[in-house]
Amino acid sequence: MKTQKIDELRPTQLTHGLREVRQKAAAYAALSGHKLGMTIAEKPVPIVRGPAGTSYAIDHHHVAAALWRAKVKSVPVVLVKDLSGLSVAEFWLALENQRWTYPYNAKGERVSFTEMREHIWDLDDDEFRSLAAAVKDAGGYDESNVPLEEFRWADFFRRQLPLPTSDAEYELLVKNAVKLAKSKAAIGLPGYLGPTD
Repeated sequence: MKTQKIDELRPTQLTHGLREVRQKAAAYAALSGHKLGMTIAEKPVPIVRGPAGTSYAIDHHHVAAALWRAKVKSVPVVLVKDLSGLSVAEFWLALENQRWTYPYNAKGERVSFTEMREHIWDLDDDEFRSLAAAVKDAGGYDESNVPLEEFRWADFFRRQLPLPTSDAEYELLVKNAVKLAKSKAAIGLPGYLGPTD
């Protein structure tokens, strides 16, 4: 499988959930040798080639950022599409049309593509993006093949719940968010499970 240096991968989103990145980084750091190699191989980073042949990650930003924190320098990659012949403006438009980019900040506000970061580990922290992953892990909703599903859940939670200011508040928020995810208010979101009772 083809690999690429993580510092050569460009992000296609502005935010990630730092809690999720730290959690994944700790899990990777606890592994070594063959076990670490096999774990990394399970989640190749899908990329597109952009202008000047630059590689852009269109998913698994958290995985790549966590591996970087765990001192892993390269990741396996899968080329999804070569868009290197496009201009910069055409490239970002093509990514948006495919739902391969998420140009929104940690407040859920649309930003210019010029605000995208250079490195995949240098994204802004969005607590609600971490919350969306934690709720999925807790059985609040199912994995789906809808692009950017966790950002949709993050935006849903952002509109309904307060921003946590401590770890204790965050833990309580996860419990409340799991209930909210299974309520009628979440109907229509990807992976929605509905009430359990």
